[in-house]
Amino acid sequence: MIGFLRGKLVYKAPPFLMLDVQGVGYEVEAPMTTFYDLPALNEEIKLHTHLVVREDAHILFGFSTQADRALFRTLIKVSGVGPKLALTILSGQSAEEFHRCIHDNDTVALVRLPGVGKKTAERLVIEMRDRLPDLDASTPANINSDSTMPAIGNPKQEAVSALCSLGYKPLDASKMVQNISAEDKSCEDIIRLALQGALK
Repeated sequence: MIGFLRGKLVYKAPPFLMLDVQGVGYEVEAPMTTFYDLPALNEEIKLHTHLVVREDAHILFGFSTQADRALFRTLIKVSGVGPKLALTILSGQSAEEFHRCIHDNDTVALVRLPGVGKKTAERLVIEMRDRLPDLDASTPANINSDSTMPAIGNPKQEAVSALCSLGYKPLDASKMVQNISAEDKSCEDIIRLALQGALK
């Protein structure tokens, strides 16, 4: 099992990123909460990781905090929740917001996330109530605090593409970002605002 990776960030296009670890490029899928914490390209970072082994692929998931990884690992144990949906949940809500939804039986907020229907939300509340991981390990794991990066290309188009990767329909993703001003905003900033708007 690969517990963490420490290396140079060489590529990021949500939900994918790549780390150069001593000359080996590791492709990692990460939630948007991790992308918000990423430094500029070619800076060193550390990600807590979880490896999912399937018949057709080995997929490495990365998280900026141990709390996010613990929550991901707990989510994929819930019936009907796979790694992709767990990543979508972590992208749409912080670990703190998710904990609040579970404790308050707030299925309405959970249903706003793409791929989460009423039955899945109810199952999450029931199954997660007694096994929510501790939030103490919530400090970001990356080494540098500079999270600004000029977007390559059109940040709005990149944001739409990232939202589609998270499970939103292309038309919905376009609507989510159309009224957000891209001026002085990175792709990650636009996605954060779009997700915040979708959850209101």
